[in-house]
Amino acid sequence: MSTPALNLPDEYPRIKMVGSFETLIATPLEGDVNAICWERTLTGDFHEIVKALGPGEDIVSVEEERLQSLQLSPDGEVAREILLKDLQRLRDHDLQPSLDCIYSSRRDESGATVLTDVSSFHVDSATVPADTFLCSYVGAASEGLRNDQACRHVDIPGTRAALLQLFGGEEGGEFVEFLNDHFYDLHYAPLPGAEPFSFGLGNLWRIATEYPGSPVPPCIHRAPLTSLGMSPRLLLIS
Repeated sequence: MSTPALNLPDEYPRIKMVGSFETLIATPLEGDVNAICWERTLTGDFHEIVKALGPGEDIVSVEEERLQSLQLSPDGEVAREILLKDLQRLRDHDLQPSLDCIYSSRRDESGATVLTDVSSFHVDSATVPADTFLCSYVGAASEGLRNDQACRHVDIPGTRAALLQLFGGEEGGEFVEFLNDHFYDLHYAPLPGAEPFSFGLGNLWRIATEYPGSPVPPCIHRAPLTSLGMSPRLLLIS
């Protein structure tokens, strides 16, 4: 059984809790709200799904045909039906969800001034209005960070100076394009005393992305650090 296990910040107006998928879709991201959570307690054995998928490395996309072919107990079948229903819910709204089994997520080991892997606090971006949907079913859950408890790495004077040196030019439009091309401007550093919060298991989230004209700040989040030997994650994302 999967339980929400949320530890949301107290009185944080940017997160709105809802009780149904229909409300999750219909509620606008506006004003103070840049994340909406459909809090759920799911039945079924999602660990059995991961076990039935077998061993793997890095991130493996689980196609619906493979999911359907798994030999499962009744509890595993309940979990599978939930996964299939969540995938269909999103497809019915012209989204393209992916179900991933994450055996390990590699950190950026390039030694770059700003690490740009998914385990670094970051925001998603788009060129047109779009939101990100995600749900962790088993394993470690995604984490969020209050916007007022973080700042962009590129806005930290020492980091910006190092990036400018790496760029080899001066401040201006080309430097801004350089930051964007390498995704440096999408990654955030927690401020002293910052307290990340868990998205919990089983909860379906809709979070704001960064795009031209967005009415709200993007939601800062990250993938949890995982490695071989830990319980794999089962993640739905669109």
